[in-house]
Amino acid sequence: GPKTAAKWIHQYGDLESILAHADEIKGRAGNSLQEHTDQVRLNRELNRLLRDLPIGEDFELFRPKGVDRQAVHELFDTLDFSSLRSRVLQELPSRDGTQSEETTGLDLAALKVSHEDLPGWLDGRESPRWGLALTGNFAPGRGEIESIAIADSAGHVFSTLRSALTPADEEAFAQWLADPAQSKVCHSAKEYWHGLHGAGDFELNGVVCDTVLAAYLLHPDQRTYDLHDLAMRYLGVDIAEDDEMLPGFGGTDAIASAAAVEVPLARALTEALKEQGEDGSLLDLELAVASTLQQMEQTGIQVSDTRLDELRADFDARVEGAAQSAYSAIGHDVNLSSPKQLQTVLFDELGLPKTKKTKSGYTTNAEALADLAVRIAGREDDRAISGQTFLGSLLEHRDAIKLRQSVEGLQRSIQSDGRIHTTYQQAVAATGRLSSTDPNLQNIHARTEEGLQIREAFVPGDHYVGLMTADYSQIEMRLMASLSGDQELIDAFNHGADLHTYVASRVFDVAEDQVSGAQRSRIKAMSYGLVYGLSAFGLSRQLRIDVGEAQRLMDDYFSRFGKVRDYLNLLVERARKQGYTETMLGRRRYLPELTSTNRQLREAAERMALNAPIQGSAADIIKLAMVDVARDLLDAGLSSRVLLQVHDELVVEIAEGEHDQVEMLLRRDMGQAATLSVPLSVGIGYGANWRAAAH
Repeated sequence: GPKTAAKWIHQYGDLESILAHADEIKGRAGNSLQEHTDQVRLNRELNRLLRDLPIGEDFELFRPKGVDRQAVHELFDTLDFSSLRSRVLQELPSRDGTQSEETTGLDLAALKVSHEDLPGWLDGRESPRWGLALTGNFAPGRGEIESIAIADSAGHVFSTLRSALTPADEEAFAQWLADPAQSKVCHSAKEYWHGLHGAGDFELNGVVCDTVLAAYLLHPDQRTYDLHDLAMRYLGVDIAEDDEMLPGFGGTDAIASAAAVEVPLARALTEALKEQGEDGSLLDLELAVASTLQQMEQTGIQVSDTRLDELRADFDARVEGAAQSAYSAIGHDVNLSSPKQLQTVLFDELGLPKTKKTKSGYTTNAEALADLAVRIAGREDDRAISGQTFLGSLLEHRDAIKLRQSVEGLQRSIQSDGRIHTTYQQAVAATGRLSSTDPNLQNIHARTEEGLQIREAFVPGDHYVGLMTADYSQIEMRLMASLSGDQELIDAFNHGADLHTYVASRVFDVAEDQVSGAQRSRIKAMSYGLVYGLSAFGLSRQLRIDVGEAQRLMDDYFSRFGKVRDYLNLLVERARKQGYTETMLGRRRYLPELTSTNRQLREAAERMALNAPIQGSAADIIKLAMVDVARDLLDAGLSSRVLLQVHDELVVEIAEGEHDQVEMLLRRDMGQAATLSVPLSVGIGYGANWRAAAH
């Protein structure tokens, strides 16, 4: 320790002198020193400060050279760093010595910001593109605006609180917003549209670029597309992050800075897209999708309060019934939501086989309990029988709680117009698919009785007579056939055969009318699994067969449909060479992990390389169809309207007397959304509610 060491140094001098007198030092410390003399000398050698390295004579060589901005951005994207990116790029210049103002021509400190007289500010002012920034509430049906900022391309900005707008300001603002000749750049135009729509009689036209959507096309795997991060990444400028900073309150005018960066940021993003070979068509598609979605979100879908109340009562009764059944199986009450208490019941009281070990004991998640139920099925001892009853009741209790929560969430989402207004997210799924939130209307499954019961609550609104659903039949399989060029699959689709029965007959070498239900189900699971990169192990778990049998099934499949195997192999190899996959429309997904030395990361990336082109192409096709259908309904002067997009399905609210015309329009637009070597099959259903509209 330091005290003993200091005493020895004071008494003997340096280390070598201490070691020379080690035999004079008594006690445990002295004995230890004598026993480890060689170790002490080695420690000194290892810790000795080296002072003779050839580090150079010119101090200028050691000044920071700056950063390779692109490399920093790629690294920080991977690591999900945000604030550190800003600090690094603020403190250090680019590797080539340039500063951000020199490369972008944008100096936020020199902005000329006005807060009054919008008509006078706009009068005679021209700009090839305008930046628009808003703050407020952007929820569908509840939108409002707190502050606005408009920036021209010359560094002039108008910004103010919405409450400070005079009647003349409001009129000028409304005219400017509605004028399609005034090209505008926004950061999430769909959200702005909802805010403006809720704030008054405002229409947003002329949006030529949305920086969220452009950034999403460039970096589809990124989690968020924050304006501050994008401005720092592509322009090297730091806009204020304080969302509470509003015009007229001093300090940095955050919203003015946000508006000012929009046009140069849009330019930088579109240039980056061009470098990737994007000719603008994908961005145009996403803008059209956003415009269609904003109308769908604003319209919402009518729900029946009465039916939701009935379902909530039914699911409530199921929760209570399952709980009582579970208590009866073990002879006492227990908290069915407590993992600790469940572990005691399952593994101590009932003595059931242990599940996977975790930090807090043994897992009691749904998958583990379902596996446990299978493991003890058929056992006839009393504890196993009680365990089977308890597990069945527990799983039923969990399912019923989830269903009740789903219904309660829908009830909370009903707005004053009696409709639910979901929000579609365009920039979340890396494959290009849309997702639904607040509430999620894409997870009300049509494959379960409970999901179908919930769909019964979605009904046509006043002045409408029914709902129509239109979806693509087996679109992933049709894309697989078309993209792989496998003639057998192409012929099956072109002749209208039942695909899974057709494939099963070839794989199992039996006549089509001799294919059993189990054989068809296995082929169906495998066919869809191939699209999602399913391995033999994954297939074995899904079909509950051993891995060897699953592998033989896949081998037999590929022996008959060799071009499918070749196509899937080509997808992975091409992605490994290029670093990305592409859809039919050129939507890219970058997969750097394809060359990772980590096997798990590499195999996950390989599954994505298989999945993205087919699932992404399907997403592109339904987007094209949705935009066409919504536009053509309007152009035809019809009152019927698209309400929902649920993956491959569109839900349309039908006005009286328009059924036949809408069905014909749906079949035409959806069937012609893309040109494949097989037909796009469109199924149509109609009914008094979403469930009844199934087909």
